[in-house]
Amino acid sequence: MGQTMKLCILDRDGTINEDRDDFVKSAAEWQPLPGALEAIARINHAGWHVVVASNQSGLGRGLFDVVALNAIHAKMHRMLAEVGGRVDAVFYCPHAPEEACICRKPAPGLFTQIAERYGVSLTGMPSVGDSARDLVAAQAVGCSLHAVLTGKAAGYRDQPLPASYPAHTMVHVDLASFADYLVAQA
Repeated sequence: MGQTMKLCILDRDGTINEDRDDFVKSAAEWQPLPGALEAIARINHAGWHVVVASNQSGLGRGLFDVVALNAIHAKMHRMLAEVGGRVDAVFYCPHAPEEACICRKPAPGLFTQIAERYGVSLTGMPSVGDSARDLVAAQAVGCSLHAVLTGKAAGYRDQPLPASYPAHTMVHVDLASFADYLVAQA
């Protein structure tokens, strides 16, 4: 075979689902963005494995527990399956910001874990997020950078991304338009 696994790394809150200032703390609060789940299905059908890399500092802050987080991800997996999509794995940082861990984005630890788990280089693999820290983390491991103008980036629809986003970040209106772009590359 010799072909490298095609891996697409997505942020969760603000990219796949609606972000909340008070954190997504339960399955009931997890609501997919319009078209996002179908976008993941299209990415899968084009031969890509999709994994999620997500800061979940609400765990470290004591706002919810791992049982609640597992329920949120079970809902995400169930709703994805209903539209023919799938996320292979969810990598998350459970730490509060002040814990100074190596896995909380913008640190690249989650991406390093993904590369180790799959035994692949992430150089050139697409990574999608709504916040600058998602893309700073992805840039550190050589991913191709894609911002979606949803979640934290929704305010940038009519203006350039701020300088906190890495140079060479491609901009897409939402995950569906990123999926269109990615599928067209084949």
